[in-house]
Amino acid sequence: MDIIFKKSKDALKEDLQGRYMELEAVEGQGLDVGKCEMKGKFITISPECIRCNLCAEECPVDAMADAKSTRQAKVLENCVKCEICAQTCPIRCINVVESTATIDEDVKYHLKDLKIPHRILRMKNIKIDSERCKGCGTCIRFCPTEAIRLEDETATIDTSICIGCGACANVCEEGAIKLERELGPVIKTKELLIDREACVACQICEENCPTEAIRLEDEELIFLEDKCILCEVCSTKCPVGALKLKRLSYES
Repeated sequence: MDIIFKKSKDALKEDLQGRYMELEAVEGQGLDVGKCEMKGKFITISPECIRCNLCAEECPVDAMADAKSTRQAKVLENCVKCEICAQTCPIRCINVVESTATIDEDVKYHLKDLKIPHRILRMKNIKIDSERCKGCGTCIRFCPTEAIRLEDETATIDTSICIGCGACANVCEEGAIKLERELGPVIKTKELLIDREACVACQICEENCPTEAIRLEDEELIFLEDKCILCEVCSTKCPVGALKLKRLSYES
């Protein structure tokens, strides 16, 4: 997805006019909108969610509400946009969207899907307890590869096309499906750049880091890379721009 849409600056002024009506009563104090650019990022989940709950299991800050057969997974307000969920989703239905709003001669909004690499997922072993299976077919409904079918009112799995997502096990209310799977490591897509000369030891990064990957000792910034989830919280909170995340290129 790559979407650009515009509106005139005059239309923006009209939208804001009601909030600043008192300025119009003061001579020479009309509303003016200057040039600026604002960037943001958000996570979206498409309706194709298969209810596997891998995203919720792998989220390091518990910012994903569990999916059930009756509802898809949901991004919560405490999301720090580390992008691990997007790397983990076995069918790529979680997207990271970069948004930019630019005010110049016109107001321009730009939405762009970021290319996120995919973690390796392998099915190691899967079993169906035929005594527990009620033949309801819920697992069939959510299997992304159509690896499950009913035979004599009992679910059977074609292991040659099963990807090990675990959607079937998650939605089975009888607990009839047991799964062992292997999930590869999180892929490093960003690098934290630290300008130690610019750092003023204010501790804002330490106070806001969700994984305690940054701390200050004797006014020196200590970075624990193995704990960092590259979520951008420190870089957006730093008041002097001493912390910046650089997006790395990778083979898609």
